[in-house]
This record gives sequence, C-alpha cells and structure tokens, in this order.
Amino acid sequence: MKSNNFPIGIFDSGIGGTSIWNEITELLPHENSIYLSDSKHAPYGEKSSQQIINLSIKNTDFLINKNCKIIVVACNTATTNAINFLRANYSIPFIGIEPAIKPAALKTKTNKIGILATKGTLNSQLFEKTSKTINKQITIVEAIGKDLVELIEEGKIDSIEIKKLLHLYLNPMLKKGVDCLVLGCTHYPYLIPQIREIVGNKIQIIDSGQAVAKQTNAILEKYQLLNMDHKKGTHQFYINKNKRVLEKLILKEKKFIKIDERDF
Repeated sequence: MKSNNFPIGIFDSGIGGTSIWNEITELLPHENSIYLSDSKHAPYGEKSSQQIINLSIKNTDFLINKNCKIIVVACNTATTNAINFLRANYSIPFIGIEPAIKPAALKTKTNKIGILATKGTLNSQLFEKTSKTINKQITIVEAIGKDLVELIEEGKIDSIEIKKLLHLYLNPMLKKGVDCLVLGCTHYPYLIPQIREIVGNKIQIIDSGQAVAKQTNAILEKYQLLNMDHKKGTHQFYINKNKRVLEKLILKEKKFIKIDERDF
C-alpha cells in the first residue's frame, strides 16, 4: 500500500476533535482517517504540561503504529503544551490547533475579543506568545470553561448544567462589550446553538476547524502525500471510554466508519 493511501491520524483528549475531523473529511473526502479519542483522560486542560506531553506521546505512538502519514493534534491544550516536543522528536508532519485569536483580532470592531478555553490552553506558553502578537489596543477577555468538556463527554450537550455554565462564562464578556467570541477548545463548537441563544447574532463566533482542514490539505500537498484514489475515504475511530456518545455524534455522517472501544 502506497504511503499516499495511508490514513490521516487525528487525536484529541476526547470526542471534541470530531469537530475538526468533520472539517477535514469534508474538504478531503478521498482521504482515509484514524481518530483517537482519549476520553479516559479527558479533560487535558486540568493536567500539568508534562502530563499532557506524556499523553500526546502515547497518542502519537498509537497512530504511527497504525501507519498514519500525518497527525492532526485536534486539541488546543495538547497543541499549546506538546506540539513543539512532538515536532522535535518525530519525523512525521504534525498539524496543531490553537485558539483563533489572530482572525478575531482582524474582525473585531470594538477591539474586545472574548475567548472561552480550558485552563491548560490559557496558561500555556504558546498561547501567551500568540497573545503578545495581537494589537495592544485589543483587549482579550478570557474565561476558563470549567466542566464543559466533562459534560460534553457525558453526552449532556443540551443539558441545563451546560446552559448555566455558559451563562456564567459568557455574561461577563457581554458586559465588557466583546464582539468576537473565540472557541478555544475543539469540544465547544458542539455548543454553538446554546452559545448563540446567549450572545445573539451580533457577536461573531470563531473556531479553528476550517483553517485546520485547509492547513492539513496544504501540508499533504507539500509532502506529496495526498491520496490520489477517487473513492470515498474510510474512517476508523478508537475510543477508550463510552463509545455511545461518540456514536451519537458521528454516525449521522454519510461516511464509512468503524468504531472500536478499547483501552490504550
């Protein structure tokens, strides 16, 4: 089997990275993929930087052993804490994801941007470095989305608990006049309908999904790794805890999908 036919590897601390997988498979329908959901260790955002690096190594080794030709780190926390280590220690190309504060800085009219993310992302050196590149006239209003990932992993996307937490995190941003809201966790796009109910239509909600898909395509082209077969790609999912919620999220997709729940 040619390396071009090998799958794109994608990993996240749980099921949230499927929001990135959706964008990648829409843009690249002929590519095969393997998605690793490390739900047993979710959320990464409450762990130390070294713990996140160790988990990212484990996930990377798993995907490399499955002959993945490129790895997408579909987790903001893993990217901001571990991507530099992974790129320095593996020869395979990596695509990272971090909060889209640069696009938000270009779109804001009030010069006030809200960002909802995990503690691990907001406290990372990479996020701090990126934030410093933003125009100093722009104010970034941060909120740690504590407990949101856990509730999403439990399938409670439409729950009262989620709505209460979103009000708690978003209302202070609204009072400060933000006009762009950056979703700094790949789990959070699944909450856009609930977020929209709170913030209304005047605030732009920005996530990184399409940008990551375009970057994945660009890197595959650069390394001449695009799958030239014209049949639809196949997709294998691995999850180490409660595949029921994952099934609910992805089996509505009209794609050839296998889901394997196992410990790793």
